[in-house]
Amino acid sequence: MRFPAWTSGLPKIRRGSVRLISLQRNFKAEYCPGSRSSFMHRYICIHGHFYQPLRENPWLEEIEVQDSAFPYHDWNHRITAECYAPNTAARIVDAGGRISELVNNYSKISFNFGPTLLGWIERHRPDVYEAILGADRLSMERYSGHGSAMAQAYNHLIMPLASKRDKITQVRWGIADFRMRFGRNPEGMWLPETAVDEETLDILADQGIKFTILAPTQAKRFRRLGKAETWQDASYGQIDPKTAYVCRLSSGRAIALFFYDGAIAHEVAFGSLLMNGERFAGRLLGAFSEDPNRAQVVHIATDGETYGHHHRYGEMALAYCLHVVESHEGAKLTNYGEFLENHPPEFEVEILENTSWSCAHGIERWRSNCGCRVSHRPEWTQEWRKPLRTAVDWLRDLAAGLYEFEAAKYTEKPWEACEAYIEVISDRARVRAERFLEAHAGRTRSAEEKVRVLKLLEMQRHAMLMYTSCGWFFDEISGIETVQNLQHADRVLQLAEEFTHESLEATFLSLLEVVPSNRYRNGKEVYEQLVRPNRVDLFRVAAHHAISSLFQRRPSQATIGQYEAHTRCFEQEEAGRLKLIAGLKTIFEELRIAFRKSSVSQLVRTMDKHFGNHSYHISDLFKDRQREIINRVLEADYAQIESSYRQTYENNYPLMCYLESLGMPLPKPLSVVANHIVNLNLKSELKRSDTNGTDLEALTREVERWSIDLDRKNLAFLASSCVKRLVRQVIEKPESVRLLENTVRVLEVLRSWQLDFNLWEAQNEFFLKRRQLLDRLASMKGPEDGAASNQMQMLRRLGHMLCINLDIDIPKEIV
Repeated sequence: MRFPAWTSGLPKIRRGSVRLISLQRNFKAEYCPGSRSSFMHRYICIHGHFYQPLRENPWLEEIEVQDSAFPYHDWNHRITAECYAPNTAARIVDAGGRISELVNNYSKISFNFGPTLLGWIERHRPDVYEAILGADRLSMERYSGHGSAMAQAYNHLIMPLASKRDKITQVRWGIADFRMRFGRNPEGMWLPETAVDEETLDILADQGIKFTILAPTQAKRFRRLGKAETWQDASYGQIDPKTAYVCRLSSGRAIALFFYDGAIAHEVAFGSLLMNGERFAGRLLGAFSEDPNRAQVVHIATDGETYGHHHRYGEMALAYCLHVVESHEGAKLTNYGEFLENHPPEFEVEILENTSWSCAHGIERWRSNCGCRVSHRPEWTQEWRKPLRTAVDWLRDLAAGLYEFEAAKYTEKPWEACEAYIEVISDRARVRAERFLEAHAGRTRSAEEKVRVLKLLEMQRHAMLMYTSCGWFFDEISGIETVQNLQHADRVLQLAEEFTHESLEATFLSLLEVVPSNRYRNGKEVYEQLVRPNRVDLFRVAAHHAISSLFQRRPSQATIGQYEAHTRCFEQEEAGRLKLIAGLKTIFEELRIAFRKSSVSQLVRTMDKHFGNHSYHISDLFKDRQREIINRVLEADYAQIESSYRQTYENNYPLMCYLESLGMPLPKPLSVVANHIVNLNLKSELKRSDTNGTDLEALTREVERWSIDLDRKNLAFLASSCVKRLVRQVIEKPESVRLLENTVRVLEVLRSWQLDFNLWEAQNEFFLKRRQLLDRLASMKGPEDGAASNQMQMLRRLGHMLCINLDIDIPKEIV
C-alpha cells in the first residue's frame, strides 16, 4: 500500500498519544492574537452528499454484473470499497506514514445518503451500514443532541421539474426512509443537485424540515431581520456564506437556508486541496472574518464521493483536516442543526427560482441543450433532453391518472396510500406488504386484488424513478444513466398496459422517435436496441429458472431477484452429453420418445407443438447467471487449454533455461505460455487458505526470470483478500511463530510485485486488535524465555508492513 505524498510532512505525534503538537503557529498570519474566548463563536462544518445513480435492474431490483467496475462486481461495490467504507475508518498517520488513529469521518461531518444507495449498502455491506448509523448516534453526543445525518428527497429527481404530487411524495418518502433507518426525525433535507424553487421549500417546511443547503449562487437578495433595511443584491454569489438565513415563504411558512462557501468547495472537489489535510484545514480556518464576537460557520458541501473515490486518499485528508480543526483553539466543529439552535438566523433571504449547484443556466441541464456537458466532443448535441422530458412527462401524467382511477377501487385515499408505500419499499417482507394492504386497501381483498394494488403502487414508484437526475446530466441519450431511466419507463408501460389493455408503448415510441441521438438514429432506436430486450416478464423468469435447472440437481425453488420460482415437477433424461428436462409429466413423456430415438427433428416438432414461438436461449438468462453458466459450459475447455499450456511449459522448461543462458529472449509462443501458467500459479497460491510465502518467493523468481507480464488487477484483488485472511489468522493465534513469519514473508513478496492492492480491512483488524495481541505476548513471557521478545519483534515487523505503529502504549514487560 502506498500512502499519498502529503503524509510525509505531517506534524509528529507524541508517543503514547494521538494528540497533535499545537498548530497555532501555522495560522499566525490569518488570525489576530487573542484569547480563546475571542474565538468561541467560530465553527466549521463539512457536508458530504453521498449518492450513486440507480443501477438495479428495474424488474429484479438487483444490480447485474458491470464489467467496467472490474475487478468488483459493480460500481456500487467498487465505490463502497473506495469511499463509503474507508470513511468509516479513515487513517490519521504519523510522520513516518504509520497509522496512529482510525476515524469514523461520518461522526464529525454533516452528511446525507441517497435512500436508494443506503438501502443497497444495508443489503450488501451491513458492516458499513451499521457504521454509518452509529456515526449519526455519535454525532448526537458530539453536537448537543443534533445528529449529523440529513434526509434526501427520495430518488434524486430534479424537484422544480417534478409535479407537485411527486414533490410531496419524494419528501415524505425521504423523511419516512430516514426515520426508519436513523430512528429519529430529520432536521435537514438535501435537495438533489440543490435544485430549488419556492414550492419545494414550502413542502419541506410543511413536512417539518428545518433547513436545507444551497449554493451561494442560488441566493437572490437578503437583508437583516427586524429592521427596515433595504434588500441587498446577492447575484453571482454575493452572499456571506458564514451564517444561517431564513426564507419566508408566501404560504406563511419559513425555512432556514445555509449557502455553502463555493470557492472552498470548488477547491476540494476539483482542485488540489485534498492533497494535504493540514492545508485543507488551514483553508477553512482562514475563511473567517476578523470580527471575533460574531457567530460564524465556515461550511462547504461537495459530493461525498470526493473523499476517496474521485480523489484517492481523500478520506485521509478529510480525517486529518478534522483532527487539525479539533486541535486548534480558534474554532470548533459543528453541524447545521447545532449551529441553527445556538445561532438563529439574523438575516432573511430570497432565492433565485429554478437554480441548482451544477448548471450555470439554472435547471436547464435537465430539460434543454443549455451547453452543460461532460465530454469534449463538439459535434455532439444535447437537443435530446427536451423531447425526452416531453415523452416521460406524458407517461408520468398518464400513469398518475390511471393510478388515481384504478386505486380508488381499493382505497379511499389513493395518494395517502402511495405515500405510505415507502414502508413496503424499505422492507419487502411479505408480512410488511400484508400489513400495509390491511391498513390501506380497506376490506379483506382477494390475492388477485392485492396484486393489482401493489402493481399500481409499483407503477407510481417507477414513474418517479424514470426521472432520476443522472439521466439528463450527461451527453447522450444512449448513455447508461439515461438507458436506466428508460428501463424504468418501460416498467411503467408494462404495468400500465395491464390496466388499460391497450398498447401505450406505441405512443411512447412515437414520442421517442423525435428525440435525437448522437449515436443512434433517434430515441426510438435506443429504446428498441438497449431497453426493450431487457424487459422481464414471468415467462422470462420461468425460462431463466428452467435453463438454470439444466445445471442443477433437482432444484426445488430459487430466488431470482425479487421473484421466487418453485419447481413442482422435475423430469430428467440424459444421453451422453445431452440432457432433457421437463416440468410437466405429460410433455416429458412425449419428448422422451423422440429423445431416446436421438431424433432432433422430432424433438423440435414436439416442442413447437407445446410451446409455439416461446423459445428461450442462454442469452435470455440474467447476466450473473449467464456468466456463471457459460463459464461452467466452458470449464472443460478451459481445463484442456490449461493442461495443454502447462504441458508445453513443463516440457520446454529446459529449452527456456538454455535460451536464457545464451541471453536470448523467449520465442513468442513460449512467452505466451509462460505468462499464462505463471499467472495461474500466482492466483492459485493467493487463493489458498494457507498461502505460503516460500512458494510465492519461488514463483516471483519465475516472474523475474521470464519477464512475466502480471495480471495486475486480478492479482491485486486476490492479494487484498489473502493478506486479510493471513492477518486474521495471526490475530487468532499470535503465539504461532510460523504464522507470523509466513505472513511477513507473504507481505514482503507482494510488496515486491508493486501491486496496488488494498490493505484497508487487514489494517483495520490488526489496528483494533493490537492491544490484545501485545497483552497476549506479554503473558507468554517466562523468566528466561526469549520467545515472546522474538515474537514481539516479528509482530512489530508485521505492524510496520501494515503501516501500523506498535510503539504506542506497548506493555513495559515486553519493551
